[in-house]
Amino acid sequence: MATTPSILLVDDDPVQRRLLEAVLTKLGYAATAAADGEAALALLDKSEAGGFSAMILDLMMPGLDGLAVLKGMAGRGLELPVIVQTAQGGIETVVGAMRAGAFDFVVKPASPERLKVALANALKVEARGDEARRVARRTARSLGFGDIVTRGRAMERMLRLARKAAASSIPILIEGESGVGKEMVARAIQSAGPRAGRPFVTVNCGAIPANLVESILFGHEKGSFTGATEKHAGKFVEANGGTLFLDEIGDLPLEVQVKLLRAVQEGEIDPVGGRSTVKVDVRLISATHRDLLQQVKDGGFREDLFYRLNVYPIVVPPLRSRRDDIEPLVWHFLARFSAAETRGRIKAVAPRALAMLQAYDWPGNIRQLENAIFRAVVLCDGDTLTEDEFPQIRAQVEGTVDLDVAESAAAAWEPDLFADLVQAPGEVPAGSAAGTVRALDNTGEVRPLSEVEYDMIVMAIDHYSGQMSEVARRLGIGRSTLYRKLKEYGIDPETGRSERLAS
Repeated sequence: MATTPSILLVDDDPVQRRLLEAVLTKLGYAATAAADGEAALALLDKSEAGGFSAMILDLMMPGLDGLAVLKGMAGRGLELPVIVQTAQGGIETVVGAMRAGAFDFVVKPASPERLKVALANALKVEARGDEARRVARRTARSLGFGDIVTRGRAMERMLRLARKAAASSIPILIEGESGVGKEMVARAIQSAGPRAGRPFVTVNCGAIPANLVESILFGHEKGSFTGATEKHAGKFVEANGGTLFLDEIGDLPLEVQVKLLRAVQEGEIDPVGGRSTVKVDVRLISATHRDLLQQVKDGGFREDLFYRLNVYPIVVPPLRSRRDDIEPLVWHFLARFSAAETRGRIKAVAPRALAMLQAYDWPGNIRQLENAIFRAVVLCDGDTLTEDEFPQIRAQVEGTVDLDVAESAAAAWEPDLFADLVQAPGEVPAGSAAGTVRALDNTGEVRPLSEVEYDMIVMAIDHYSGQMSEVARRLGIGRSTLYRKLKEYGIDPETGRSERLAS
C-alpha cells in the first residue's frame, strides 16, 4: 500500500495556512502546518526530515524567516525539496532563496495547478534521489582510484600521496571542504591496500548526539546506562581487521578524544560499562572540513591526538580550484544518471548550460554538482540539458559571467557519452570516469567478451604500473593464466600495449 506523501507547510498567516492545507488535501497529500520558522525547524529536528516528502515555505515571516529556515536546514544536513512562496520581496528575494537551496518558488496566491506541478516535480526528484542513494551505498564498497574522475593537475599530487598511503597501515587525515569526496578517497585507499575486501566502517562524528558518541564508537554492555537494553559491539569492533573512517573528526567531544587516543596508541578500547579492554586491529582514516590545528590552539581538539591522527595528511582541493574537472564530472554524472533514469535518452549538455556550470563556484563541491545533474536529468523532457534545468545555478551566475563568451569555448568540445574509455591512470578522457571499459559497441550492441577482457587487462596493467602479481590478483586469476592471456592477445607485459591497441 502506497504511503501518502506528507508536506510540511510553513506560513505565519493562519488564513493562508488553512487555504493551503485544503489545497494539499484535495491534491491527495497529508499536510502538517507550522506557524513560523522556529516551529518548522523543531518539526524537522524531531523527524530528521524523514517524516516529510517536501516543504512549502513562506519567505516573509517575523522572527525566523524563510531564508533563515533554509540556512538552518543546510546547517543540519537536511535534504528536503523546498518550494518557497512569497507575495513580496521581488526577484532578489527569490534569487536569494534559490541560492540557499530552494527547489522551486511560487508567487502568492499560487493556483492549485501551479502547486500541483511544483510538488510533482519535487517529489519526483526526491523519490528518484532515495533510490539513487540506495544504489550508491551498495556500490560504494568497491570504489577504487580508477573511479575518481579528474583530468586536472590540482588532483595529481593528492592521488600520488593517496596511492602511496594505501600500501601501509599508518593513520591518515584527509582534509577538505564538505562534498569534495573525502570518503571516496578513503575507500580508494582501502581498496588499493592490503585490507581490500575487509570491513570499511564509516562514522560521521558530527551527526551523533554527544551523549552517544562513546557508545557508538567503543560499544557498551547491556544495562550500562538507561536505554542500553542490549549489548552493542561498537564501530571499532565492527571494523576489526579492516578500516574505520571517522568523518568530521573535529566534532568529537574532548572526553571521547581521550579514549580515541588510547585506541590509536594501544590498539584497544574500553566499552561503556565493560570490565575489560578489547583488542582491535583497525586502520584509522580520519577526515575533517575544519582547521584542526586551529582547534588545537583554541583548546577544542587534543594536541596529542592531532599528531597521532595527522601522521599522513592528504588535502583534497575544492572543486572551484580545479575547474578543469568540472567538465568531465558533468559528463560522467550525465552518463550515469541518463542511463539509470532515462535509458540513455539524454545524451548532451547545451554549450551555454555547460559554460554556466563551469562558471559557478560550487560551494557544495562535487556532491552539489552531482545533485544538480541528477535533478536536471530527472526533470528534463528532451535529449539535452539546458539552462532551464539549472534554475538555482542560473540565478547565481547570470550577470556575473559573460556566458556568450564562455559558451563559444564550451561548444568546442562535446564527447560521446558512450565512447570507448580505456586509459592510463591519471589520464581521463573528456567525459569519462577513470578506468571505465565500454560494454556496448557503437551500434548499441554488447561487445564480444574477448574484446572487453582485452581492454580490462590493458587497463589493469596500466593501473597497477605493470605489477603482474597485483594485476592477476585484482583480476581474480592466476599469474600463469594472466601470461597465457597476454600471449593470446599479443600484449607486451612490459608496456601493456600491442599492435592491436595501436590500430
